[in-house]
Amino acid sequence: MWSTCKESTICRFTSDAKDKPVGCNVAISTYSMVSHSQKRSWESEKVMEFLQSREWGLMILDEVQTIPANKFRRVLMAVKAHCKLGLTATLVREDDRIQDLNFLIGPKLYEANWMELQNAGYIARVQCAEVWCPMTAEFYREYLKIRTRKRKLLCVMNPHKFRVCQFLVNHHEKRNDKIIVFSDNVFALRSYAVKMNRPFIDGPTSQHERLRILQNFIHNPALNCVFISKVGDNSFDLPEANVLIQISAHGGSRRQEAQRMGRILRAKRGVASLEYNAFFYSLVSQDTQEMHYSIKRQRFLVNQGYSYKVITKLDEMDTEKDLAFGTKAEQAELLTKVLSATDADADEEDVVATDELPKAKKTTRRIGMMSSMSGGDGMVYMEYNNRHAANHPLFKLRTK
Repeated sequence: MWSTCKESTICRFTSDAKDKPVGCNVAISTYSMVSHSQKRSWESEKVMEFLQSREWGLMILDEVQTIPANKFRRVLMAVKAHCKLGLTATLVREDDRIQDLNFLIGPKLYEANWMELQNAGYIARVQCAEVWCPMTAEFYREYLKIRTRKRKLLCVMNPHKFRVCQFLVNHHEKRNDKIIVFSDNVFALRSYAVKMNRPFIDGPTSQHERLRILQNFIHNPALNCVFISKVGDNSFDLPEANVLIQISAHGGSRRQEAQRMGRILRAKRGVASLEYNAFFYSLVSQDTQEMHYSIKRQRFLVNQGYSYKVITKLDEMDTEKDLAFGTKAEQAELLTKVLSATDADADEEDVVATDELPKAKKTTRRIGMMSSMSGGDGMVYMEYNNRHAANHPLFKLRTK
């Protein structure tokens, strides 16, 4: 359908499909399969031997911003090619390795302006908004006291943020919009989804279950909202989605902000006359570290010509009576749930990262007292006198 090549000349090398490379002229694979350095199965080993035994004419690298990563740059050494062509919509990394593409692949040949594509109708017209969600007094008190990773969880589980998210979901579902809610924190993702009675997809979700949820989301008019963790940042094709709500993100990652926006950028049919036919909401807990990271994340999209509308209050929320966590008792119960969570629950989902800054070496902490520093708990200074050491001739005593 998308090529004039005969099907017999195309072979796939993925975790699910390993075609026999007989008469193969076009090979399709993933970075992970080619760069794998551990022991392979016999079938995979034979395919890799075929890929390495010939010199290919053209190597096309999608999402080329991931190539500078230590693991994925092995692809360029494993497979030989006369010419390399890199493709990406987000040529940005959070480390300094984006410049490595100049010698790994080559210089940038062409870059399309997002605003020009939008005006020409190739991508959707997106309204970007940053919604400030004030912290409740009880949540903010705990936020100021806690110095562990659980501070992030308090920001994400902010009751006002939950109410704003629920209000936006209800509002756009009434318009028959298709909504994606993103959260890097799995604890918050599941809490939001279960409370709102919506399906969710995260790392442990099986492939069969993912396909079932996504097919329902695309074709079933009764399902207009799905919650997805960071596994949906790449490789999810949801052309019908036109609303994205972000409740948790990975620090100040500009790439992730642009990748997530790309989930709703597909051109929308029949709504070209509207000023905006897609909506991107970033929910931020007010007066927390989320506001600092939010400014960093927006830099790439702002450079592309987008602008963020800051919303400090949604007046229509006051008329909504079915929103959760509207009473002090419900908010206190939620706070207890968050404080009883472990530090592991406060962490983001563990997905292979390709553009993170190098992590600092871990340090070990142990409980002690000030007296330990002066030898008060058994640690003493000892002097050694090596009588057998030969003195330098300059320091020998002169004899008469």
